[in-house]
Amino acid sequence: MSTLERAWCGLRAHPLALDAALAAGVLLCMVVGSFVVPRGANGVTWGVRAPDPLGLLLMTLGAAALVFRRRASMTVLVVTGTVSVIESVTGDPRAPVAMSAVVALYTVASTTDRTTTWRVGLLTMTVLTAAAVLGGPLPWYAQENLGVLAWTGIGATAGDAVRSRRAVVQAIRERAERAERTREEEARRRVAEERLRIARDLHDVVAHHIALVNVQAGVAAHVMDKRPDQAREALAHVREAGRSALNELRATVGLLRQSGDPEAPTEPAPGLSRLEELAATFRSAGLPVEVAGAGQSGVLPAAVDLAAYRIIQEALTNVRKHAGTGARAEVSVVRVGSDIEVTVVDDGSPDGAAEATGGGHGLLGMRERVTALGGTLTTGPRHGGGFCVHAILPVENRTGSRTETSTGAGTTAPGEPV
Repeated sequence: MSTLERAWCGLRAHPLALDAALAAGVLLCMVVGSFVVPRGANGVTWGVRAPDPLGLLLMTLGAAALVFRRRASMTVLVVTGTVSVIESVTGDPRAPVAMSAVVALYTVASTTDRTTTWRVGLLTMTVLTAAAVLGGPLPWYAQENLGVLAWTGIGATAGDAVRSRRAVVQAIRERAERAERTREEEARRRVAEERLRIARDLHDVVAHHIALVNVQAGVAAHVMDKRPDQAREALAHVREAGRSALNELRATVGLLRQSGDPEAPTEPAPGLSRLEELAATFRSAGLPVEVAGAGQSGVLPAAVDLAAYRIIQEALTNVRKHAGTGARAEVSVVRVGSDIEVTVVDDGSPDGAAEATGGGHGLLGMRERVTALGGTLTTGPRHGGGFCVHAILPVENRTGSRTETSTGAGTTAPGEPV
């Protein structure tokens, strides 16, 4: 940075010092201008004269008022305009005191609105020009009188242009800041949604497998002494459930890895293609599960496929935990028009069904998944005992176009099982 640039930055950091420097520069210009007088018939030769003491006093007062132009711009304009009028009607030949009024008018125009600029500018132009034309010693058509009119108009116009440019720059800056805040808020919202989705996945995985481990561990403890073969089989199921839980947790937490972390598992997220495998885990835990519509795997959006799987997983986990011994569950997945309907019912005891509706986050997590996809979820006890979970998930978006789909073979016609 050059010395001149450093000096300019220092002056801008101290507005009063900058205004004092401006006032000194204006005073110097007015004093120098007052020494020059045109001579000759055609006005191209110039001479030197000595300014009168009153003119020097008025120039000093006008320049001194400019030091306070930022603090009281309208008052400074009144003071400079007054000394300019006095100089116009008394000076002979006149000193350029009107220069201070032009600077003051520029300040008013650059710090107020356009309406005020028009009113104050026209009033200043009228008063100073009328004083020069009517009260001055020169003829009304003299170029000095026209110069007063022109320079006051230039001061008001330049100030209004600067104010408009500042407003445009400020508006652009505010729009940029607002856009930046919007991007940050959107990023935070997406992070929160992703955290919520991962939390739901972790809850579903942990609740499902821990329930199975708990059941199988109880069975192993019960038959350990009398039927060790069945106890070993139960412990094998416990080990398999633990391994599955770890694999799914690893896949879910792998979504949080950064670019420099080790590679995350590439195994796809579970979907309805693994519905029979899911049902088998519950059958091995002692819960009879019948599945309808699992033999025809259709092409579904990835989000819908995962949500349907998690809803069935959570519903069957609730059946195993709350429906009581001897309960049976039925799972149905059916394509109806542009929607897929998932139904999980059981014939457990009414007390167990009532217990399933209270406490915990299973039903809440299912409802959040369905709501995020624009579907509906209905849960409640069945007449005569048991519990029903019924979810309707839209397969197509509102415009009817297919969304991003998960891998699968073939398509499914409306009304057929998926």
